[in-house]
Amino acid sequence: MAYIVIARNIVFDAIKGILGGQLLDENFLMSIASLAAFLIGEYPEAVAVMLFFRVGEIFEHMAVDRSKRSITALLDIKPEFANLKKDNNYVKVSPDKIQIGDIILVKPGEKVPLDGIVIEGQSTIDTSVITGESIPREVDVDNEVLSGSINKTGALTIKVTKLFNESTVSKILDLVEKANAQKAKTEKFITKFARYYTPAVVGGALLLAICPPLILKEPFLPWMYRAAIFLVVSCPCALVISIPLGYFGGIGAASRNGILIKGGNFIEALKDVDTIVFDKTGTLTKGKFKVKEIMAQEGFKEDEVLKIAAHIEHFSNHPIAQSIVEEYSKGLDESKVSNINEIAGKGISAEFEEIQVLVGNKALMKDNNIHISAVNQAGTNIYISKENKHIGTIIIADELKEDTKDGIESLKKMGISNIIMLTGDHKNVADHIGKKIGIDKVYSELLPHEKVEKLELLFNKNNKGKVVFVGDGINDAPVLARADVGIAMGGLGSDAAIEAADVVLMTDEISKIPKAISISKNTNKIVWQNIIFALGVKGIILVLGAVGIANMWSAVFGDVGVATIAILNAMRVLNDK
Repeated sequence: MAYIVIARNIVFDAIKGILGGQLLDENFLMSIASLAAFLIGEYPEAVAVMLFFRVGEIFEHMAVDRSKRSITALLDIKPEFANLKKDNNYVKVSPDKIQIGDIILVKPGEKVPLDGIVIEGQSTIDTSVITGESIPREVDVDNEVLSGSINKTGALTIKVTKLFNESTVSKILDLVEKANAQKAKTEKFITKFARYYTPAVVGGALLLAICPPLILKEPFLPWMYRAAIFLVVSCPCALVISIPLGYFGGIGAASRNGILIKGGNFIEALKDVDTIVFDKTGTLTKGKFKVKEIMAQEGFKEDEVLKIAAHIEHFSNHPIAQSIVEEYSKGLDESKVSNINEIAGKGISAEFEEIQVLVGNKALMKDNNIHISAVNQAGTNIYISKENKHIGTIIIADELKEDTKDGIESLKKMGISNIIMLTGDHKNVADHIGKKIGIDKVYSELLPHEKVEKLELLFNKNNKGKVVFVGDGINDAPVLARADVGIAMGGLGSDAAIEAADVVLMTDEISKIPKAISISKNTNKIVWQNIIFALGVKGIILVLGAVGIANMWSAVFGDVGVATIAILNAMRVLNDK
């Protein structure tokens, strides 16, 4: 009676599986094994198989549900409503009903439902679920706020700049959802392996039940019992559940740290990285030019050099020109400048206070037969001449990001043996930056297509590990696509970055790259722990069962017990903070 009560649902599920074409599912295997034990008179064990299988199943489902909830909680950033301004009142509506230009109110404690600009109010917002940054950010009027952030202190009135399906939170959720479809090689192998493993073990059980009694002239019953053990152990649940769960957990842990990984295949690839190639501008540096030094020639003052350069460069849209204008804190008088002639790729010729001046590069000075003093400092040199005489040099530099040097050092400590920089910048500038932050090899003055060619050469030299390229995701699409893993920096709000790369860092921090590699290594370590543990335990029980040492209790542990332990182990990936 106990057997019927416990086994009824399992047997019914087995019959449904057979009718649905799933002959060798776990319900069928357990039903056959318990019936075999029942037929040979091992009634307690026949009941025990079903009882512990059912209990184990409950624990297994609890573990899976808990782990999925934990991962989902990491991604629980979708806002449920927005306070839309309507006729001087605010009404709660679904975020996907909001249009660009609408005004919404976000109260303290609420999620920001859509991307927008603050038009009224001050507050601090928690962007940790988006960027992985734990420090709240101060926002004021005219500051941009991103959907998924949590408003902490004051009410904010926001003008919406993007529709909900184009917002930051939608991009993240869409990316993570699609990531589950990109399977790692290990995951694909386990799925394929499971298709052969179960039939092979079931076949082994049949041979074990029939061949030894016939060959050795022994009773059938003991060998049927051993075959039943084979059937119980043959279920591959521990592998087919815990392995995908491990990679899914790795994607979840990375997203919590502001790292969006597009699939388990890229988590797997990152563990084998031994070469990282960086673009310079916007990746290692801020991409913002700044005056580093002003060098005045004898008889002239630095203020005079900057004043002339700023007045002339005011008429240029070039980023370097703008940096000189920004450095000059005093007001500009456009009336002092006349006869402006911008010479492409060289600089500007003009009259300042009715005196002929030139502001530009070495080529401009050479074309006008102006002798210039040599400058040994790294940076882009802007030369200024007055009445055909060199009066000074302004050195422009692109600032390094605050964590660039520490990030490179962290990568080296992790064993990354080859760190390379590709840039279109001048050799002296590139070499100076490379030496300052510890880059192993610098390639400078490259055109976009030459960067791809350099990457191809690196592939040809690198036969073992994986090659990663890190860029801004906008101007580096061909190189990002060619690398084993393309990483785009500062993907927050950038459609181009999310489209081009395999991994998107939601902020501009280099330190997130070692973090991504660390999560990858930890995820893969746990995945292989589960593979070795599951196959090892099952293999031992199969051998012990075949020689008559293992009993049905150990076989049940080899199935549901191992599966539960493997699932709980896979959940450890989520602890990677």
